[in-house]
Amino acid sequence: MRLELSRRTIGLVDPMETSYGSVSSRDVILVSLTGSDGVVGHGEAAPLQPYDGVSIERAERALASYVGVIGREGDAGGAALLDACRRADDLPAALAAIDMALWDMAGRRAGRTVAGLITDSPAAEIPVNATIGSLARSQAAQAAERAVAAGFTCIKLKVGAGDDAGRVAAVRAAAGPGTALRLDANGAWSVEEAVRWIDVLSPAGLELVEEPTHGIAAMREVRERVAVRVAIDETAAEPGALAAGVADAVCLKISRCGGIGRLLAAAALVRSMGAEVYLASTLDGPLGIAAAVHAAAALSSRGAMPHCGLATLPMMDGVGDPLPVRAGSIALPSGPGLGVDPF
Repeated sequence: MRLELSRRTIGLVDPMETSYGSVSSRDVILVSLTGSDGVVGHGEAAPLQPYDGVSIERAERALASYVGVIGREGDAGGAALLDACRRADDLPAALAAIDMALWDMAGRRAGRTVAGLITDSPAAEIPVNATIGSLARSQAAQAAERAVAAGFTCIKLKVGAGDDAGRVAAVRAAAGPGTALRLDANGAWSVEEAVRWIDVLSPAGLELVEEPTHGIAAMREVRERVAVRVAIDETAAEPGALAAGVADAVCLKISRCGGIGRLLAAAALVRSMGAEVYLASTLDGPLGIAAAVHAAAALSSRGAMPHCGLATLPMMDGVGDPLPVRAGSIALPSGPGLGVDPF
């Protein structure tokens, strides 16, 4: 088996403003695995250093170390290959790329979708939310109007970066009372700030607040003191967080989990604790989004899936949108494997 790597830079149509800074472009490492039978599987590594602390250079080093490992292992099974790569460099963002490519290769060989390899009854489509990161309330309101007109029934608004009360009110007014509204602070608040801000903003009608603060203990305290449902995202990476019972929902990501297989295991653990699971991207490329859609479709066969944060490809300049949102949902790709080609 042969592993090939290539790095691409993707500009964003408009910068994404968050509490951890502004993101104007994304670096993605595309991987291609070619088996002895000539079948090729594709994946991608898309770390986002301001969010997960992993630089693109760090991911490149890990993937470069996998080239020799995969060459030596030949056509060993997927689990054996992943274990060998993990022993060489246990970096989830890089392992996720190999995991995606292995699933894509398996699907292409079998002539089935990745979701169809996981379950006999994957969902045909995944409900998704629109994401708004604009700081100005007028821009946020306009984005909400466009999202509703496009068929979205859930909007996620980034908060913790200024004028939160004005922006939340503007988005709620523009979206109307029938649209679910969730907030994402990316851990910007202390416990006391989170409690105060959630109390101030909750009259707008909030579905949930994602990552209002950082850390298991801090999240537990916030959850105990507010009436609004809370979710963890970045905190989910902490050891023991998935089974800590500190949130009503957990946002899982392919890159942070280390691939589809480990995300499915994480989702099973979260659900066993009585919390909901939804998936999101860190502004991934098409392959990463496709992998998450397949995982979400498979998970939907065992329980309803809340809106997922996967409608981010239109934010990227020149990539195209092989997974378009229609009526607030992304359809499961019908082609074999991931059903999406590298950009």
